[in-house]
Amino acid sequence: MPLLEVRGLVKRFAVRQGLLRLTIGWVRAVDAVTLSVERAQTLGIVGESGCGKSTLGRLAMGLLNPETGEVLVDGQPLAAWLHKDKPALRQRLQMVFQDPLDSLDPRLPVRESIAEPLQHKRLSRRDINARVRQALQEVQLPPEVAIAYPHELSGGQRQRVGIARAMIVEPAFVLCDEAVSSLDVSVRMQVLHLLARLQKEKGVAYWFISHDLAVVRAVSHEVAVMYLGAVVERGPAEAVLSQPWHPYTEALVAAVPRPDPEKLVRVQPLAGEVPSPQAVPSGCRFRTRCPLAQERCAREEPALLEKSPGRWVACHFRP
Repeated sequence: MPLLEVRGLVKRFAVRQGLLRLTIGWVRAVDAVTLSVERAQTLGIVGESGCGKSTLGRLAMGLLNPETGEVLVDGQPLAAWLHKDKPALRQRLQMVFQDPLDSLDPRLPVRESIAEPLQHKRLSRRDINARVRQALQEVQLPPEVAIAYPHELSGGQRQRVGIARAMIVEPAFVLCDEAVSSLDVSVRMQVLHLLARLQKEKGVAYWFISHDLAVVRAVSHEVAVMYLGAVVERGPAEAVLSQPWHPYTEALVAAVPRPDPEKLVRVQPLAGEVPSPQAVPSGCRFRTRCPLAQERCAREEPALLEKSPGRWVACHFRP
């Protein structure tokens, strides 16, 4: 049984205009997405800005309500968890944000920010302080950081504080939404190694949302590629990012800078801009930029099908 599973999630946002805020259209942010992650595994979710990655993550965490579809945690509907035992759910599901400076209260010392998820537990101040010290040790921060304020720390230190806050309740699942994109390259690798070590020690599962394929490849067991709110390819990370099947994934992989010009992947750059999610093309949503597009692509939307064990692709002409 997957630790966390989303089935057929659909989320639209109304586009409103004028003083009366009349609805003039809808943005299809997430369109019939089905994904899952097992315990102690990492699912990387990649795609261009605006493809729906972060909205999907917020749906999975219960921060947004889907129009249709469901989220399952340990086989139980998320709505049932929220209704019966919301504190227990929040202990199982945690989140690491993109900008730790925005996610940490600037008025609170680090100790109070890390201890915040423990508020619903009946613990003494002594026990809470001990848990905070342990959390800081796990993310390789010195004890004196506990009395510092967020603005006094470096970006890497603040992100470690964010990770410590997420891990202090021993969660089963952590959503990492662009968790290292704001960090310098050297610090980024340190944080990625930290997340990998914590996964190995604690058996925690991650959804790792990012636009950086190199980062996703380094941390993920599986990868899902999103385009205009839908998953167009998914499978084992190494297989998908080494031999992509979907033309969109192929273009993303080809765009990753490589130090050796002899190993450059010769792929024609994508033409045009990403269509507006308010006006998704008919048929295949990628057809307006796809070098393989044919008449069938305008009439028929390709289903996400398992073309070989563990490899899924939504394309009429691949593999």
